Amino acid sequence: MILPAPPTAPSRPHSFTRHGVTVEDNWAWLRDPGYPAVEDKVILAHLEAENAYFAGAMAPRAALVETLFEEMKGRLKQDEASVPVKDGDWLSWWAYRPGEQYRRWYRRPVAGGPDVLILDEPALAEGKAYFRLGAMAQSPDGRLLAYAVDDNGSERFTLRIRDLATGEDLPDVIPGTLGGVVWRADSAALVYGLVNDNWRIDVARMHRIGTPVDSDVELYREADEGFQVGIGHSQSRRFLILSTGDHVTSEVRLVPLADPEAAPILVSPRQPGREYEVEEHDGTLFIRTNDTHPNFRIAAAPLEAPGDWREVMAPSDHFYVRGLTTFAGFYVVSGREDGLDQILLRGYADGETRIPFPEASYVASLAANPEYDVGTLRLSYQSMVTPPTVYDYAVATGAFETLKVQEIPSGYDASAYATERLHVPARDGTLVPVSVVYRKDFARDGSGPLHLYGYGAYGIAIPPGFSTVRLSLLDRGFAYAIAHIRGGDDLGYRWYRDGTLAKRTNTFTDFVDVAKGLIAAGFAAPGRISISGGSAGGELMGAVMNSDPDLWGAVVAHVPFVDVLNTMLDDSLPLTPGEWPEWGNPITDKAAFDLILSYSPYDNVRAQAYPPVLITAGLNDPRVTYWEPAKWAARLRATKTDDNILLLKTNMGAGHGGKSGRFEHLREDAEEQAFILWQLGMAG
Repeated sequence: MILPAPPTAPSRPHSFTRHGVTVEDNWAWLRDPGYPAVEDKVILAHLEAENAYFAGAMAPRAALVETLFEEMKGRLKQDEASVPVKDGDWLSWWAYRPGEQYRRWYRRPVAGGPDVLILDEPALAEGKAYFRLGAMAQSPDGRLLAYAVDDNGSERFTLRIRDLATGEDLPDVIPGTLGGVVWRADSAALVYGLVNDNWRIDVARMHRIGTPVDSDVELYREADEGFQVGIGHSQSRRFLILSTGDHVTSEVRLVPLADPEAAPILVSPRQPGREYEVEEHDGTLFIRTNDTHPNFRIAAAPLEAPGDWREVMAPSDHFYVRGLTTFAGFYVVSGREDGLDQILLRGYADGETRIPFPEASYVASLAANPEYDVGTLRLSYQSMVTPPTVYDYAVATGAFETLKVQEIPSGYDASAYATERLHVPARDGTLVPVSVVYRKDFARDGSGPLHLYGYGAYGIAIPPGFSTVRLSLLDRGFAYAIAHIRGGDDLGYRWYRDGTLAKRTNTFTDFVDVAKGLIAAGFAAPGRISISGGSAGGELMGAVMNSDPDLWGAVVAHVPFVDVLNTMLDDSLPLTPGEWPEWGNPITDKAAFDLILSYSPYDNVRAQAYPPVLITAGLNDPRVTYWEPAKWAARLRATKTDDNILLLKTNMGAGHGGKSGRFEHLREDAEEQAFILWQLGMAG
């Protein structure tokens, strides 16, 4: 099929000068000056033309997309349900009905009684192109349910309160919320976070049920434009936890949930570069902090002197402390040891138990454990070959009870697949972990295709977990690898910091070196590797396309953060001030400006051959604004010297996560895989 010429976004001369450097930005006009409203007819027409070009290019692959979609859909249990979770007098769970895109939420009394539908997502989503349920919290007395909904992908949620006896929503409606919701102890009020015009949670408010929203009480306001406010509660539910911070600094206040208007307890004033989080047990605070070591330690302090920290678990070069939860009889420390998940049970006086897990590479964590005084822990477990599994772990005996293993209706034989963890040397000698999965009949002779995934930012690790979607590639002969590159916290907090600021390029070179290491190990040959990443992982895609285009046979960049310099120079954008600890502040720091300019994917597009690329965007995306991928696609089209396909698909009614709905999201996965198979010559 011969496609018509792709849409052309004209180059309109535009430049700016900072730190004595002039930067050309000839597609700056693709940013609607009225943003967050996008109403410019020329811009919208261009995005629609790109969508039409995408549809035309993918039309001959429609049968393949449908085949992949049906495969992926067939691996999902149509009437899947979660394991009920006990919280006080109630057992709660969710369930799908066959063919439906969204969940229904149920509860029943622990003492016995009928199942009751408390929230019907399909009904709430009816007639909407996009639907996402956000925070949801049942009141302590069990009478009310607070729930938040986003119906356009902008991540500005509308909070409502439902009377569970009648099933009707109360008149109380609070727009513009984001983050957690916490009920006051008497169930008469709740605390929520509100986003400002720059999509930053800068205030925590309390709403009394039945009163006007404009009379809500402000409990805390954050003045630092780079900090965001978080709202939660202690496991004991004695305290409201008001946290605030950016990517590298935090500060915590505690307020009694019996009286949220009481004077807050400041645990310890913020110190630049220090992070901490707090739990409470019988008047003692337990603090997870990186004040003495990048891998964090656990300290304790009396509530009366919250800043007087004494160490109760020393830091380690090998054990990275990632989480802390206090229960009535013990506390749980979750972390990673040399990159593998660990869960430790520690007594308040002494003693420590490490929960054992069977595989050499896996993902394990605490699941839903809402109660404080418990004798069992709900755990979740999976690996690249083991489907998600839910266990109850008996604290006294160490016994596991399997409650659920994800069922794959179309069939799945774990014995047909193998997974391994490799370590590939980066160019500076650092060993980078790589998790790989493949069918056991995969020939490691360089002839097979390989898909390589990466992210590498914000200290977010990509765990070696299970994916039913991935099976469609594995069963077509692919090996699938996850590069645990610097910038994530896969090997600890230092691993994260070694991919930020002046060390940001480690992320990109790690990814390239992993690909070359996998080639050397026989997993693929140059040009037979497809790669993908989203958001900051999309920035990674752009950077490695610029540096090593011949390695990649196909690239998929989801909502890619590729216009890094312009975004970090614009402090009017929602997230920019809070991002400076991650990337640097090019407004005031010339070194940061020069470094970002040297790797920003949009600014480094040059006249060379590029691999085939599929780019996605969301018109309502508040995290990576739609014009970043649009500008990047336009500059690539105008500059590259090859005839390889370049596609841009913008979801006109969605945001950062793409389309909503259980099956609609799968269809986008199917499109991505069809594109990869097409470009690697495997579409048949």
